[in-house]
Amino acid sequence: MKIRLELDQSLTEVEVVIKTARLDSQIEQIQRALEQATAPPLIFYKGSSEFFIDLDKILFFETDGTKIYGHTLDNAYEVRLKLYELEERLPYYFCRISKSTIANSKAIYSLEKSFSGTSSIRFYETHKEVHVSRHYYQFLKEKLNETR
Repeated sequence: MKIRLELDQSLTEVEVVIKTARLDSQIEQIQRALEQATAPPLIFYKGSSEFFIDLDKILFFETDGTKIYGHTLDNAYEVRLKLYELEERLPYYFCRISKSTIANSKAIYSLEKSFSGTSSIRFYETHKEVHVSRHYYQFLKEKLNETR
């Protein structure tokens, strides 16, 4: 792989071009890393305070009525974005697991599937768990294999 940096005084904005013969997982990783590096930070709210939490500490995002909360090991913080907006801004290791939940695949400790078709996720070092819908189960399995 070659990496080349060109300085051009006439440019008003940074432009990144990736030239490749084929799209593979390495190129997709580079693209995601660039997107994440340029994304504005998420702001979390609790009461009248704003928090800037590292996304690796977020276990999952979940809707509760009209509000969306980001859950850490021991707290929940409001996020003032819609779930689909979060999906677009979150790193690749977050994935939708139901209509109302996005999970951090790197924080998953176990995936439990029952005979009735419902599944649940448990996270490291906490009692918190969330349910995975049948529709998103296979996608989650693929994401877990990709991120492990």
